Amino acid sequence: MRLNKMHLLVVGAASALAACTPAEPDPQEVFFNTIAEHCGKAYEGEVTSGNPETDATWMNNRIVIEIRECTEDRIRIPLHVGDNRSRTWVITKTQMGLELKHDHRLEDGSHDPMTMYGGTTVTLGTADAQAFPADEYSKQLFTQLDATVSLTNTWWMSFPDENTFRYRLSRPNREFHVDVDLSQEVEAPPAPWGWEDNYQY
Repeated sequence: MRLNKMHLLVVGAASALAACTPAEPDPQEVFFNTIAEHCGKAYEGEVTSGNPETDATWMNNRIVIEIRECTEDRIRIPLHVGDNRSRTWVITKTQMGLELKHDHRLEDGSHDPMTMYGGTTVTLGTADAQAFPADEYSKQLFTQLDATVSLTNTWWMSFPDENTFRYRLSRPNREFHVDVDLSQEVEAPPAPWGWEDNYQY
């Protein structure tokens, strides 16, 4: 009987200890919040992996990102390549995971035909890296616009180290990386196309 009581005491103490142990942080929440910590700041980047022919525009122009708008469940990051202000990365919390979309605009602010492609995470990833395989909408869009080479796209966002934010596009026979230097802020470029008045997602 004493053994049974002692057993119950040990089990009870272990249960109480487990209940007091903090839960492991959600890696996607940590990742999202790490980006949000830079809200309102702009940084310069460079192509660190790419094709000198197809990526010449990126390699020969200044690249600047701005973490321009952050809410509880969405972050918008304009991406400027030289004078081209057409691109915005949109990271959104959804019930399925984190979603990455590429919002592309024309100079008049209207959507480019090739826009809002991207994907949603299929794993929890880590606090430092998240992968976004192309979703069905993107695959249909790529097929419709004769860009079937992109059907197997996976986009990655990661922090290789505390001073670097990396955007990566990966598919068979294709690797493209932009590394952004987080150690030094730069002046934010003008507003992206479509943001000047009544920006609509």
